[in-house]
Amino acid sequence: MSILASFHWGWLLGAAVLGLIIGWVSIARRSDGLSLRTMRWSLAAISALVAIAVARLLPGRLGYWLDLGLLLGLCYVIGCVAGAWLRERVVARAVAKASASGS
Repeated sequence: MSILASFHWGWLLGAAVLGLIIGWVSIARRSDGLSLRTMRWSLAAISALVAIAVARLLPGRLGYWLDLGLLLGLCYVIGCVAGAWLRERVVARAVAKASASGS
């Protein structure tokens, strides 16, 4: 993994920045989200892919692509979470300022 991170650091940074932007501009709506069944299937699929990568069951180029895809996906999700969190903090601060100046 360290070889992937050192060789593809630009792509990993790009995935994180893209995730940050998407997390910032996405409108978080309060909905039910994914069903429990879909969440379980998704978690099982991701867990299986991580287990395959850790056990090194895919040799050569396929294993390299799997590792790189998992790492890029992780950077993207971390960026999305960070962007959404930053957006929430900025909006909360703006709402607090508006309510303090309005009263």
